[in-house]
Amino acid sequence: MLADRLKTLAPSSTLAVQAKARALRAQGIDVISFGAGEPDFDTPERIKEAAVQAMRRGQTKYTEVAGIPELRLAVCQKLQRDNGLDYRPDEVLVSCGAKHALFNLAVALLDPGDEVLVPSPYWVSYPEQARLVGARPVAVETKEATGFDLDPAGLRAAVTPRTKVIVLNSPNNPTGAVFSPATLEAVARLAVERRLFVVSDECYEALTFEGRHVSIAAQAPEVKARTLVVNTCSKAYAMTGWRIGYAAGPRELIRAMTDVQSQVTSNPSSVAQWAAVEALSGPQADVASMAAEFDRRRRLIVAGLNALPGVACVMPKGAFYAFANVSGLFGRSMKGASAPLRGSVDVAAFLLEQARVAVVPGVDFGSDAHVRLSYATSDKLIREGLARMSAAIRELL
Repeated sequence: MLADRLKTLAPSSTLAVQAKARALRAQGIDVISFGAGEPDFDTPERIKEAAVQAMRRGQTKYTEVAGIPELRLAVCQKLQRDNGLDYRPDEVLVSCGAKHALFNLAVALLDPGDEVLVPSPYWVSYPEQARLVGARPVAVETKEATGFDLDPAGLRAAVTPRTKVIVLNSPNNPTGAVFSPATLEAVARLAVERRLFVVSDECYEALTFEGRHVSIAAQAPEVKARTLVVNTCSKAYAMTGWRIGYAAGPRELIRAMTDVQSQVTSNPSSVAQWAAVEALSGPQADVASMAAEFDRRRRLIVAGLNALPGVACVMPKGAFYAFANVSGLFGRSMKGASAPLRGSVDVAAFLLEQARVAVVPGVDFGSDAHVRLSYATSDKLIREGLARMSAAIRELL
């Protein structure tokens, strides 16, 4: 009865982990969750106050599908200020989160049979959105030994006559990798040479801890003309629930994405849009403060993970995730268990059941040797979670 496209659709593993953790807590079981992909900070007061004032002004009606002019202008000013990119408001679309912007792009740009190159490990929604519109995602492996940096040679080798899009995500979810300027330059040359389109997901831009964030669109005018820059207010401003993301790119593509959005959701929340104007245009001190806290936490959790027997973790350079290699636990088992641990799903289940710690299996991100842990939580919970993991792992035979 259901559409064939749903036969290969995988549900969000991150949301599944959060739901399982919530269910256990509802039973009175104490679970520490490293699954959440959102800051544990509250939205800054100045942003909440902007929303309150918008409601009091009666700005609670439909807006233009692409977003209020004030917000699209604020996006343009942000992109110029932070990224050296010049866009006009009619080259910007505001959507119900960055995920929505990415899906608008998939519908507007991809035909059945088109191929999309996705560096792996990857955020789980990239391949799933491509499949939903009949396109074919092609995973291109990155190496743990390089900190999961891009492999331009691997991307080039994966290009076929059906290749249409390269998806970049830096800082990266789930690995925390920040792609090096040299690799971005190489990918830019490839895109121009082979007439490929680049989707640059920069949602974790503000959480770049080593070096400085660089957008591939800033490489050259001919690269910018082939790039869609996607960002969000969710991560930098702790606004995940406000559902405001945005995309900037060629006018014709933005117009097409806006047409898609007009038939699906129409405009994002009017009140959230006014809050986003304040987020992007107001003082940015809260962003720097939050980033500094995440920087400190990443060192805490990575040191703790590397102290666990059978676990290894490279230092992430951005975002708020640690992508821990747990393959050293494979083949081991609990006393009395019917089978040993065979992959990331087994490890995640073991940690939830025996340590009461929730992590996300890496298999859904393209690597069954890893699990993802979000360190968007307190020092106390990070330390307690690591202690529980250590105790459980030491019971393995």
